[in-house]
Amino acid sequence: MVTLAGDGLLWGQSHDEYRRTANALDQYRALAAEDDGAILPSTKKPVEPGEHYAGVPRLIRLLTRIGDLPAGTASTDTDLYSRALVTAVRRFQTRHGLEPDGRIGKTTLAQLNTPLSFRVRQLELALERWRRLPYDSSRPAIVLNLPEFRLRAFNPGHHLELEMKIVIGRAHKLETPLLSSELDTVLFRPYWNVPFSIQRKELVPDIARDPSYISKNDFELVTPKGVVVAEDAAPEELLSDLRSGKLLLRQRPGPKNALGLVKFVFPNEYDVFMHDTPAKSLFARARRDFSHGCIRLEKAEDLAEWVLREESGWPRDRILAAMQGTETFSVKLNHSIPVTVMYATAVVLENGEVHFFEDIYGEDAVLEKELEQARLDAGITSDEPGQRPRE
Repeated sequence: MVTLAGDGLLWGQSHDEYRRTANALDQYRALAAEDDGAILPSTKKPVEPGEHYAGVPRLIRLLTRIGDLPAGTASTDTDLYSRALVTAVRRFQTRHGLEPDGRIGKTTLAQLNTPLSFRVRQLELALERWRRLPYDSSRPAIVLNLPEFRLRAFNPGHHLELEMKIVIGRAHKLETPLLSSELDTVLFRPYWNVPFSIQRKELVPDIARDPSYISKNDFELVTPKGVVVAEDAAPEELLSDLRSGKLLLRQRPGPKNALGLVKFVFPNEYDVFMHDTPAKSLFARARRDFSHGCIRLEKAEDLAEWVLREESGWPRDRILAAMQGTETFSVKLNHSIPVTVMYATAVVLENGEVHFFEDIYGEDAVLEKELEQARLDAGITSDEPGQRPRE
């Protein structure tokens, strides 16, 4: 596969993620070559545990080949969707970013019927992304992988110290951007200055239906310069000022605040940041693109503890007290921490388990076109490794 040079200090081929991905790529190339490519039959309703299903023989072959079903644990002389197969399907679902319910519904069937050659391509693209990733292993770092909905924090030397689920921007509307920056500030009990687009499109209709919406949700009215004004205008005038931007909404700190109790700032051109959230139930979902672009954290207090671990006087109990306190204040880090928001739809864990995720933002398709253009520019007609340009 042709690779393209990135800018700055690159992740390179020496890091574990790159090596693990390269090894998995070799394995999946072999699996794709061996697989018969049979298609599992669709059904009107999801296949439930204990039901009979004509696709069981193919299901056993596939799940055994890719390692989700231990060899010999499911009978090949019946079409019963047995307990051993259900367990294997749940494992498959977990590895493919699906709800692990053990049912073979439309989405699970689509993933089971995805050719292994497509998985090979996902691994190839992931390998290219790891190779390009700006990274200095001598510093601690935070890496967020959007299709995986996951954050990982590494210490100097690149040893994993913390990981958690994240919620990211909605696909096709409010995508979280790919970026590299430096986390330099932790803000406790933040205000939420509502972006005008959210105010006009989402909150003004709620206020029009229920004028008490403002007070019920701890909002206050401010001028564009941030001066708090009294909520004493007539409803029609108030809505008009909110629609025009003459007045803006700001949410006071506290448990109702959309940013939760702590915010992590890393300067970037998109004005996105990481933050706590009161909407904890969303972390139970397998797919978690629900935000307006910023990144919500499953365990914000754990990240605060990790980020502030080298700052004097910030043990966990003080962090929790600050989050539950009454003051809004920020802590400027003595040493900023690199933050990289990346995009890989194939991830190989430390134990060698390979996980695949949906290309929710279409970034794999973009990289595919870029690499194809690079091959054309280099005069390469095949994507086989080692292919030389035409003379």
